Amino acid sequence: MTPQALRVALVQHASGLEPEDNRQLLGELAPDGTDLVVFPEAFARDFGQPGSDVSGHAEPVDGPFGRTVEQVARDRGTTVVAGMFEVSDDIGRPFNTLVMRGAASADYRKVHLYDSFGYRESDRLTAGPVDAVTVPLGGLMLGLMTCYDLRFPEQARALVDAGADVLVVPSAWVAGERKVDHWRTLVRARAIESTAWVVAVGQPGPRYAGHSMVVDPLGDVVAEAGEDESTVLHVSLDPSTVETARRTNPSLANRRR
Repeated sequence: MTPQALRVALVQHASGLEPEDNRQLLGELAPDGTDLVVFPEAFARDFGQPGSDVSGHAEPVDGPFGRTVEQVARDRGTTVVAGMFEVSDDIGRPFNTLVMRGAASADYRKVHLYDSFGYRESDRLTAGPVDAVTVPLGGLMLGLMTCYDLRFPEQARALVDAGADVLVVPSAWVAGERKVDHWRTLVRARAIESTAWVVAVGQPGPRYAGHSMVVDPLGDVVAEAGEDESTVLHVSLDPSTVETARRTNPSLANRRR
């Protein structure tokens, strides 16, 4: 039997500084009729001013935010991915974590912290283990990444080597000179070199870059939001598209290193 297309919703929406309000948004914004709903990075609570201490807003993955994600997934009959700050062994430096709950379940702790463009995320957060986090859903294998991870092709390649057909990249991509161009270029590059779908969702402007987008395994942009708008994109990911792309462009099979 041919696997059915995976129905995905990307929720481009800003999180605020009040965790209770953000938990409520999960239920308000998650649409019906999907197999996967992807919210941005740090949706449980925004980062606040650059360099802010976020440790007071860290929770375990089965805390209030994780339980709400699970409940929304159950209510909608789907799988939900959203970003939060998770308590770590270093009480002052939590993990930047994605929780996935529903028909599939996983936790991914951001590997590459945003020590770039004048920011020092590692001062306030702890990097996660480098193990590739993949999870099967609806005939496709999803690989999880977060925001700045997008700038590291070796992480995408590790996920593909672990079986990923789809790279899911929740983000809070900070706005600024060249940043939208970098975002769009890197999302397409990860898709092309991996011959994989890339589902990349970000928080909107003015603070962040927006432009949530889905790119197919040959690099074509099939959906894209604007910079400042809060919106939901709906896309169906056909598993056969990955197979066709990897026959057309067998770069993974042709590797010599």
